[in-house]
Amino acid sequence: MAQHEQPIDELDVLIVGGGFAGVYQLFRARELGFTARIHEAGAELGGIWYWNCYPGARVDTDCSLYQYSREDLWRDWNWKELYPSWEELRAYFRHVDHKLDLSKDVRFNTRVEAARFDEKERRWIVKSSDGSTVAARFITLCTGFAAKPFIPAFKGLDSFAGACHHTGLWPQGGLDFSNKRVGVIGTGCSAVQVIQEASREAAHLTVFQRSPVMAVPMYQRKLDVATQDVMKHDYAAKFRKRVTTYCGYDYEFIKHSAMSVSPEERLAIFENLWANGKFLFWLANFEDVLSNQEANDAAYAFWRDKVRQRIKDPVLQEKLAPMQAPYPFGCKRVSLEQWYYDLFDQDNVELVDIKADPIQEITPQGVRTASGDHPLDILVMGTGFDAVTGVIMSIDLRNGDGPSLAEKWRSGVRSFLGLSTAGYPNLFILYGPQSPSGWSNGPTTAELQGDMVIRILEDLRAHGRTRIEATPAAEEAWRQHNIELANQTLIPTVDSWYTGSNVPGKPREILNYPGGLPTYSEKFRESADNGYVGFALS
Repeated sequence: MAQHEQPIDELDVLIVGGGFAGVYQLFRARELGFTARIHEAGAELGGIWYWNCYPGARVDTDCSLYQYSREDLWRDWNWKELYPSWEELRAYFRHVDHKLDLSKDVRFNTRVEAARFDEKERRWIVKSSDGSTVAARFITLCTGFAAKPFIPAFKGLDSFAGACHHTGLWPQGGLDFSNKRVGVIGTGCSAVQVIQEASREAAHLTVFQRSPVMAVPMYQRKLDVATQDVMKHDYAAKFRKRVTTYCGYDYEFIKHSAMSVSPEERLAIFENLWANGKFLFWLANFEDVLSNQEANDAAYAFWRDKVRQRIKDPVLQEKLAPMQAPYPFGCKRVSLEQWYYDLFDQDNVELVDIKADPIQEITPQGVRTASGDHPLDILVMGTGFDAVTGVIMSIDLRNGDGPSLAEKWRSGVRSFLGLSTAGYPNLFILYGPQSPSGWSNGPTTAELQGDMVIRILEDLRAHGRTRIEATPAAEEAWRQHNIELANQTLIPTVDSWYTGSNVPGKPREILNYPGGLPTYSEKFRESADNGYVGFALS
């Protein structure tokens, strides 16, 4: 070795990302005797829960389902709230780390920047931001679907004199809203949470809304140990059930049309779903709410009337919950809220409809819209993410001197099962494009897809195989399967990160597998049980 060359670490599996999927991959791979390591860009485990530490950040899945299914991890762990905050999620990952001794196999503050597959040696040579080089037989990308923040190219943004942060790049030391003039651009899930907190702390809050968010009640509550001891009696059954449902929760769509029952019965079902909270009104509603316009209109009308009851000002009612649906209910990501619709009646809160009053530029003092200036001390970018594909395409992944994965996907994603893509051997993608990702509970899919990758690794080892990749024919068929399923729904009609249409220039396509977890699992089993049909092995 030349004197200037750094030594190369050799691994069976390099895992990129230390959230739910990455951590699961690490402890499962280690259990089976594979040498594995995580490279994590953050300073702690937790993935999105390291980066999303803005005021009010919390998970919108109830805690019983938002965790690993291993009993040794949940038996002696207790949550403080039904919907835990980012602080609790970080504490949970520290608990998992302590129980499983994970950090010894994690390199923190290390962002993977480039990787080349060496066909002769059948291994990836991976370079990271800390200057390290790793040779790995396999790479598993566990980068999450919301890891690359999207900030629109607002004129003058760099000139703003106050504090300006995207919710996904929040200062780890926090930011105090007290007695400040705060502006939030966006009304998606993260924005809703930060808006709620700012409404209670800021001297003045200005919310810049492009389209109204369709949020449903969170019904947050504190949890004591006795309550959780009772809850834990059902945990094993919950974990078994969550892999059998469309979105990885312990509830499922009603298997008939909203139009097949009387208006009175439909209303009673809507009321029951609403009263029981969670995502029930979204993901345990009639199965055709997301595919039949008449059913969707009925669900929207119910949602609209519930929300308008909480807003006093008729002008605000129409801006926040219009009489005519601005887009089909549930076809953008639904949020859970606590006091979101109530806060707009406060004297210190102002709503700016930027479709009617567009942002012209950011000035040193605040935001200028067509109607005038909005002075601010703090500007929060709740502008979402280059979701699902963005962070993967930011890594320079190549087979030898071939094109990068970003170049391959420039005109649209090609993958098989959302796990593998032709031309990039021994590369696995979890929670990525054309997998259930954005349509499923994260921990459920982390374990489901994680076990798929582990099975592949075991089978390759058992049969002496050293190379696997999707075939071009299989990935084209998988792409068409995703498109056909999506076109049976209302989802493609909406501009959202589900279709990549929130990012200018990004191909408009369905980015998350719309067939549900049971169908997805069956598609994988069909391949694996038949010698990995759709993959090329050697």
